[in-house]
Amino acid sequence: METTEETTSFIDDLLVEAEAKEQDQALAYIDLVIAEIARIEADIGEVNSNCNREVELIKDWSLKRSSKLSDRIDFLKLKLESFIRKQEKKTIDLPHGTLKLRQKPDRVEIIDLEQFLSKANEYLITTKPEEIKPNLTKIKKHITMTNHIPDGVQIIEGKTEFSLKLKETNHDSKKEV
Repeated sequence: METTEETTSFIDDLLVEAEAKEQDQALAYIDLVIAEIARIEADIGEVNSNCNREVELIKDWSLKRSSKLSDRIDFLKLKLESFIRKQEKKTIDLPHGTLKLRQKPDRVEIIDLEQFLSKANEYLITTKPEEIKPNLTKIKKHITMTNHIPDGVQIIEGKTEFSLKLKETNHDSKKEV
C-alpha cells in the first residue's frame, strides 16, 4: 500500500503538471489573440490602401471631367465675346448675367534694368535703403507727359478684355467668371 506521502507527492506532481499544461494553453491562446490582432491590422492597412486608391481614382475622374467642362466654358465664352464685339457695345445686361468689354490701361515693363537705371532720374525710381527699383507708375506718367520712352523701357499696349458676370438665381449677388 502506498503511503500518504507518496500519494500527496503524486497528486502534487499531477497538479504541477496540470498547471504547466494550463499555462502552456494560456500562452498558446494569448499567442493566437496576438496573431489575430496582427491579421486585423493588416486588414485595416488593406482597407486604407483600397480607400486611397479609390480616392485617387475619383480625383482623377473629377479632374478630367472638370477639365472638359472648363474647355466647354471657354468655348462658350469665346462665342459670347464674339457676340458682344459684333454688337459694338461695351456692356450687355441680360437676366442671367452681364457681358462687358473693358479697355485695360497700357503697362510699362522694364526690359533692360541696367540701361534704364543708367539714365533714369530720381523721379523715375524708388529708393529704399539697399534697394533701388523703377517706379512704374511714375515712368508711365512721364511717358504720357513727355511722349518720350526712357531707354530700357517697353510699353505694352492695353487690350480690350472680355468679362462675364453671372447673376446667381437665388441671391442678388453677382459672381465674376
